[in-house]
Amino acid sequence: QVQLVESGGGSVQAGGSLRLSCAVYGYIGNDWTLGWFRQAPGKEREGVAAMNYAGITDYANSVKGRFTISQDSAKNTLYLQMDRLKPEDSAMYYCAADPRWWLWLRDEYQYWGQGTQVAVSS
Repeated sequence: QVQLVESGGGSVQAGGSLRLSCAVYGYIGNDWTLGWFRQAPGKEREGVAAMNYAGITDYANSVKGRFTISQDSAKNTLYLQMDRLKPEDSAMYYCAADPRWWLWLRDEYQYWGQGTQVAVSS
């Protein structure tokens, strides 16, 4: 069984930065996909960033150049560095993991964390 625990959310002014962390417990294979998603009130959950086993990344157009997904060398923690934050980035952010390496930003991941809240004020 896989457990994911996010942390690092908070309130920040527009233009600021936050780094989200996702502690990974349990077995994660080398061919899994790891991702970050977000959901704002009244909106559907959307994929933000994803990373596959080869370290290849994919980003939503709305965050390209501002957000960076990464993983520590032991693969125990997934990160999302968020720079130049905008009010429209405000949402609950979730990390996710799935054995299918090709999922990328599809909202079909098997394992999900409980979320961490990000609020960006103008």
